[in-house]
Amino acid sequence: MQPDDPDSFHVYDTTLRDGTQQEGLSLSVGDKIAVARHLDEIGVGFIEGGWPGSNPKDAEFFHRARTELRLEHALLTAFGATRRARTTAADDPQVAALREAGTAVVCLVAKSDRRHVERALRTTPAENLAMIRDTVAHLRAEGKRVFVDAEHFFDGYRADADYALEVVRVAAEAGAEVVVLCDTNGGMLPTRIGDVVSAVRDRTGARLGIHCHNDTACAVANTLVAVEAGVTHVQGTANGYGERCGNADLFSVVAGLETKLGRRVLPPGRLRELVRVSHAIDEITNSAPDAHRAYVGASAFAHKAGLHASAVKIDPDMYQHIDPAVVGNDMRMLVSELAGRATIELKGRELGLDLSGQREALGRVVDLVKEREAAGYTYEAAEASFELLLRDETEGPRRFFTLESWRVIVERRPDGEVVSEATVKLVSNGVRHVSTAEGNGPVNALDRALREALEKSYPGLADLDLVDYKVRILDGRSGTGAVTRVLVGTSDGRDRWDTIGVDENIIAASWEALQDAVTYGLHRQGEQIVPK
Repeated sequence: MQPDDPDSFHVYDTTLRDGTQQEGLSLSVGDKIAVARHLDEIGVGFIEGGWPGSNPKDAEFFHRARTELRLEHALLTAFGATRRARTTAADDPQVAALREAGTAVVCLVAKSDRRHVERALRTTPAENLAMIRDTVAHLRAEGKRVFVDAEHFFDGYRADADYALEVVRVAAEAGAEVVVLCDTNGGMLPTRIGDVVSAVRDRTGARLGIHCHNDTACAVANTLVAVEAGVTHVQGTANGYGERCGNADLFSVVAGLETKLGRRVLPPGRLRELVRVSHAIDEITNSAPDAHRAYVGASAFAHKAGLHASAVKIDPDMYQHIDPAVVGNDMRMLVSELAGRATIELKGRELGLDLSGQREALGRVVDLVKEREAAGYTYEAAEASFELLLRDETEGPRRFFTLESWRVIVERRPDGEVVSEATVKLVSNGVRHVSTAEGNGPVNALDRALREALEKSYPGLADLDLVDYKVRILDGRSGTGAVTRVLVGTSDGRDRWDTIGVDENIIAASWEALQDAVTYGLHRQGEQIVPK
């Protein structure tokens, strides 16, 4: 393993900027903050938050991140371009947005292909070099750490190697800490990548990074080869998100670096969080997890019956390239998407529960999770619901209230207004409550009625807000009769938690998630739990 100096090797995530360019993927500001928290949990060094000078959403993200995003490992990075031609960095409003983003690190994209300089920027090669030099020097003088993404580098190197090399030299001499060689079109192959990186390293002496797209299905391989050729900064996205065919999957990159090349690039113990974080981010982005993803996919260490399975029973290493637990995954002999007792026990330890002597309870949890995941639940992105399940099975079933019934009516009035009305009947602290509330939709009405029924007993409910609501149809072949999964995000103004519900009826699934959200929130507030 390499030394544990976090600056000796950079793991740089660009999910929130480059990853969001994937077709069909759109993140709210709240989503971006949630994804950033998950990325920080695995210990990446840098999280590229977006382009603050390009759109209001990214500007809002950086503004909110100052107070809402407390990162333990990562440094938030602002992305932008070099100054425009025929101006100065000090006077360029886009550069000003980078200065004012509130990040210690800025990543600049710069043209390194002479053809792009002349045809896209419509300026001269000399002016492009001046733009790079001026912008890097200006931001360095403002106290920023600066990385430079040399866009279209490999295509530019093939067309005019001397100019591409000059871009690297100018950026480094102006103060860029890292110059990132970008395979922007994703057309490179591993052998060619290695040759070019070695040549650039030898001829410039600059610290180099690598940023690969996946148009030849080689992005991860190209990234690993570049590391072997001398780069010490890798860029990628969670689950390989990105436009066209995506970017290098950062989870596969770091797993390969640690398990194959012997480089410690994440904090100790964080590699085993890859599966959980991969699935959690899929849920936030509303993407269906790919079971066949390397390392983190549900099928990555799955084995069917027959000779293969017989060999695995004798020695799993005969058919597995690593121990799946290293990345937080599990070997599966049958179709199953859940961890074993050891993983549940470790998760309990994270939650402050000592489950080492509760083998029977752990077995019940494993069986219950298996049963529920087969029905459509997924706990990777709904850890609050999982914690409630775990506590129910190990500490005894408890709730703050007992539901008698709920009902929702949706009415279209003569003026065209559509109003939802919900009635909730429950018992809390021995008192029966009946509450009716209106909302702009059935879930909103249910949420209001539930809170109204409980607010006298638990005034802390006023601090909880529903901040996210996602619906996924689990079997599109069943049309409107399909099983529905609902994820609800709730916040108390400091932290966020996610809960899940699954049912053929979308309102029933929503109620289940809402009920867990309220229960978990009151548990966090230290309210007394009344045994059933």
